[in-house]
Amino acid sequence: GSVCMPFAVQSCLDVVFWFTDRALNDREYIQPQKLHRLMFLAQAYYSVAYPGRKLMPATFVVDSLGPIEPTVFHAFAYGRPHMVEANPIADTVAHFLDSIWRRFGHYSADALNKKLAEHAPVAEASAKGLGEEITLAAMVKFYGAEV
Repeated sequence: GSVCMPFAVQSCLDVVFWFTDRALNDREYIQPQKLHRLMFLAQAYYSVAYPGRKLMPATFVVDSLGPIEPTVFHAFAYGRPHMVEANPIADTVAHFLDSIWRRFGHYSADALNKKLAEHAPVAEASAKGLGEEITLAAMVKFYGAEV
């Protein structure tokens, strides 16, 4: 079998590129805000589906509109960085990301913002203040309970 990695993908950028390309296939330019909400949901649901594993080496914090991955947010401030190639991702991961896109991709950034603001991990971090980390444990506890 394959070597068990602590993360399903090598970098957050692999997930960013996957969602960006998937959106383009549906003739949609994905807004940064929407991208970050989808990354957040993907990270949460992956660890629900595969206990003890993480989709990507990401940290999520709350900004005024919802959860963001600050490193990605900074790197993409002026659009997609040049000279960065996506690493290949496993079929199982692509299949998982596709399920997240099918479930949440049709929502606008605003709709996702409203939806996530009501979810406990986001609401609790927001109550503490901007830039507060949303822990994976809180994400798994909340999203795991709805399955």
